[in-house]
Amino acid sequence: MTMIEVRNLSYAYGKNKILDNVTFDVEEGNFCAIMGSNGTGKTTLLKCLSNILPVPKGTVFINKKDSVDYSVNEMARTVALVPQHALLDFEFSAFETVLMGRNPYQKRLQNESQEDWDIVEACMKRTNTWHLRFASPAKMSGGEMQRVMLARALAQQTPIMLLDEPFSNLDISHQFEIIAMLREICENEKKTILLIVHDLNMALRYCKTLLLLHNHSVVFNGKIEEGLNPLNIKKYFGVDASIQNINGKMNIVYN
Repeated sequence: MTMIEVRNLSYAYGKNKILDNVTFDVEEGNFCAIMGSNGTGKTTLLKCLSNILPVPKGTVFINKKDSVDYSVNEMARTVALVPQHALLDFEFSAFETVLMGRNPYQKRLQNESQEDWDIVEACMKRTNTWHLRFASPAKMSGGEMQRVMLARALAQQTPIMLLDEPFSNLDISHQFEIIAMLREICENEKKTILLIVHDLNMALRYCKTLLLLHNHSVVFNGKIEEGLNPLNIKKYFGVDASIQNINGKMNIVYN
């Protein structure tokens, strides 16, 4: 089943073109890497998919429904967005931050249930942040805060997750821990996950498909092992590389 359908999406800030006639589909349970050089519109695309930015031209269908027809709460129960930089206005604890992911399921003036608390605990343990539950943002590193925001997205229990460079503040061990967990979620829970990632080898090893942006348009949308070939790597990333089988796994080796 197709979970995301984008047709002729264009976006601009004033006269500055960000997305130009973008069209693609993402199937249910897909783990899709969004890649491309800086300034190609990757973050803007995620904001359009999650209704943070309105779609001025083109259409976005989420689970067969036009995104403009979603209420705020309905969208929050369908799409979870993890931004690259988490900005919190108040000194909420990590537990309280993750608990915000349950807001779309609560009626007005309704308190959180034991089920909400249990879901938050499970998501924090899954992202290795349970030991941070009483910590405030000021007491956490950038990587710890990033994992807390991922836990909050998991607590939303949405069929679609969008992640904007989720590994930018993580050390290498946590990068592989998190991306392996995301791949497992896709395979076992049929969640549809799109993430902006810059590490070509990490994307090749864990992601199923590639959405490659260049000059604000989609230049490739398909199987990642077909998209990350030496010709495309040279053309769109500006580096010479070869694909080698190392210990049974395909790796990109830079020349």
